[in-house]
Parts: sequence; C-alpha cells; structure tokens
Amino acid sequence: MMDKVVRIARFCAAMALMASVAAAQGVPAPGAETFRVLAAGKTSADFSPNSLPATNLAWTRGAESLALVQAEKIVWQFNYGAVAAKPFFHPVAVAGGPVLTCDRPPGHTWHHALWFSWKFIDGVNYWEEDPKTGVAAGLTTWREPQIETRPDFSARIAMDLSYHLPGQPPVMTEHRVIEVSPADKNGAYSQDWTMTFRAADKDVVLNRTPLPGESGGQPWGGYAGLSVRFANEIKDARALTPREQVGFAEGKYRGKAAAMDYTGIFEGREAGIAIFDVAANLNSPSPWYAISDSSMHYFSPAVIQDGPHTLPAGQSFTLRYRVAIHPGRWSLQQLRQAADQYATARSK
Repeated sequence: MMDKVVRIARFCAAMALMASVAAAQGVPAPGAETFRVLAAGKTSADFSPNSLPATNLAWTRGAESLALVQAEKIVWQFNYGAVAAKPFFHPVAVAGGPVLTCDRPPGHTWHHALWFSWKFIDGVNYWEEDPKTGVAAGLTTWREPQIETRPDFSARIAMDLSYHLPGQPPVMTEHRVIEVSPADKNGAYSQDWTMTFRAADKDVVLNRTPLPGESGGQPWGGYAGLSVRFANEIKDARALTPREQVGFAEGKYRGKAAAMDYTGIFEGREAGIAIFDVAANLNSPSPWYAISDSSMHYFSPAVIQDGPHTLPAGQSFTLRYRVAIHPGRWSLQQLRQAADQYATARSK
C-alpha cells in the first residue's frame, strides 16, 4: 500500500514539474494539448474547502486562451488574445453542467460574459466597442499574462493592463491577479480577483452614464466594472443579497450590499454566480446594478454607480472581489455564510 502511495505521489510531482516547464515555455504539457491528473487535491484558494474535488479534469492551452475541461466539456475558459477587446472568461459553466454566460450578444457586442471594463475615463468611452471595427474609443491593452496551472486544477493568472487613447501613452495602468480555485465534486469553484489601478502623471476621472434624476440621466445608467452577462437561454432568473430577495423594478435593480447571488435555470438545471465585495473596496458596501428582462440578464458590483471617482496623479487604489460559480439556488443563509467565509479568508 505504501509503495502505491509513493508511486502516485511521484507521478503527481513529475506531472506538476512537466506542466510548470511547459507553461513557462508557453506550450502545452507533454502528451498533446492537455495535462491530466485524475486525483486532484485542494489549495487555500478553494471556495469549498470541505468538499471533495471534481475528477476527470484536464488543462487545454491555446495560443490565446486557457481552458479547464471536464470530459471534453469546458468548465471555464480565459481568453486574452490580441484581437479581444478585453480579457474575459467564456464559457463559464458549473463543472459537468450547463454554460452560464454569453459573449458578444446581438445588440450588446461589447458584453463579454465575465469581464471587467471601465465606462468613461477622462470622458472617453472604454466600454462600448464600435460594432464595425470591434474597437472602443479608449483602448484597454495588456501584456502577455503570466499563467500558472496547478495539478489540483487551480490556476493563477497575473497580467498588466494599460488604458489609453490610440497611439497615446497610458493615462492609467492596472495590475490584475485572478486566483481560480479547483472545482469541487458538485461543480462549484471560485475566482478571486485583485485589481490595482494607478494614475499616470495626471489626475484620472472614472465616470459612468448618469443615473435617472441626474442631468442627462438614463434608465440604464451607472454601470462600470466587473460584470456578468448571462446566457440568453436562462429561465426563472432570481437574485439575492445577504439581506433580501431582490425585486426587479421594470427589470432593473440598484442597491448596496456586501454580495449578490444571481441564479436561473440553464438547460433544465438550476445554477448561478455570486459576487462578493470586500470592506476595503471603493464605495463599499458595493453598489449593485442588475437587469432581468426580455433583453438581457446581467449583474455587476457597479463600483462608481453613485458618482464619478477621481484618482489623483501617481496614486493607486485596489478592488477585490470573489466570484463563485455554483450549482443550485442559494438561500439567504447560504449567501450570508459564503460572504462570511470570504471575509474571514480576506482577514487572514
């Protein structure tokens, strides 16, 4: 028995070494396009530390993407190609379950499933891309990300981004780190996002479309930041904050809370995505903007929904969020418990 344990440990260590070498060289791990370990462990990034890991997983590395695959179905895929307007995750699915997200839907081709984007920086639109060119007036560009894949099927993605006009130096830079936990046996996993923004040699004004009641206000005003666009096929969409069931007035919701969980029925299965704020974030507890109507299903911790933010020259600020992808519908108690777990993890 001990010999068998030793052999398994040596196999996992060898495969981990080969994967790390392959990742450093920017090529798939030996043996084709996938690196497969059938018995996965857990890391401190695991959102469900008491659950068993999912099995039959593999990494698939493309020239401009990284995907976690289970039985040839994509669990999540990170896309960072040069032709992309922003880095984004799509598909995003519960492991072994349906896809929850939608990329570039008709009418809103600048929605990229699970992504981050500012709306206006110094009055320039960084959010909407021109449908004909796929390019926004303000550019979000980035260097090749540094990606670490681990044998327990967690991952770390680190990248440096710049915000600028075409042909001009950056007005603001960002360092982004995304830690993705292993998926558990129920298909749940999490992403911990950390984004640090720094103004260049001039003050930077981050703004959004005005809200109703403000000068030039629009019913859809307020959005900017981390966002989720759900699959068009979603049915019976619902949302929760730790305090209450969300009520959509004319298909929209705005409020403040430490977290929100948005769920629905996808291909006959209930599943959802929750996002958690941290107390140190700008404007915490987070303002939320959520939509549930015939045109779309979307939600966001809309960090500057209630007003613009000026970042002084040379100064920085950091935003942190946890994104939890899970099967089923969470109760208020489950959402509160998950929020407490994230707050506890952040305090360590």
